[in-house]
Amino acid sequence: MTQTKQVLLQVNHVSKHYHDGEVTTHVLKDVNLEVYKGEQLAIVGSSGSGKSTLLHLMGTLDTPSDGKVLLDGADIYQLSAAKQAKLRNEDLGFIYQFHHLLPEFSAIENVAMPAFIQGKDKQQSLQNAKVLLERVGLGHRLQHIPAQLSGGERQRVAIARALINQPKLVLADEPTGNLDATSGETVYQLIRELAQQFGTAFVVVTHDHKLAAKMDRQLTMKDGVLQVAAGNINE
Repeated sequence: MTQTKQVLLQVNHVSKHYHDGEVTTHVLKDVNLEVYKGEQLAIVGSSGSGKSTLLHLMGTLDTPSDGKVLLDGADIYQLSAAKQAKLRNEDLGFIYQFHHLLPEFSAIENVAMPAFIQGKDKQQSLQNAKVLLERVGLGHRLQHIPAQLSGGERQRVAIARALINQPKLVLADEPTGNLDATSGETVYQLIRELAQQFGTAFVVVTHDHKLAAKMDRQLTMKDGVLQVAAGNINE
């Protein structure tokens, strides 16, 4: 990346291991990574390579065995549990392979939910959710519950939900894993357009090399070690 890029998140010498009796399993091994403001970064690797664990550590959904994770220079694992929860709600957005929408709530309510949790005005939150759903092409589906939406539509709702609080960073775990090629391409285009519109950084964990190749930058995770893939940075 160019020198004008500003670092948003730093992963410094992070390792993760689990103990089972006398057996130690090393999931991540001395991982170092910088994520820049507004960039779209892909981390590619096979199942079990450690890429999802790394994503969870970036989002305070798991705790590193060693090392630090810093957001805007602050060590997120030195924060209290309450402050970590606040950080997840305000500064981070999450998109998963399985959308995790609340089945009893409409699309617009699902999108607005993080804003409700933050204590924002209900009507303004619903209006912001409506704008986002229109932005992702679902203005005609506002009142539909998840069971009434296609897989691609549910994933677009999840993307809108991840952006409702205008986070600094969105962490996406296999966001196109359950989608057909056309829906997957739509999701990718949305990620790129919305990242440019809101200035949000995206880290996308995937085994889809075609998706990864379209991102600003891609890294490879293998056996818990993060590697730079040759010739993949688009300036």
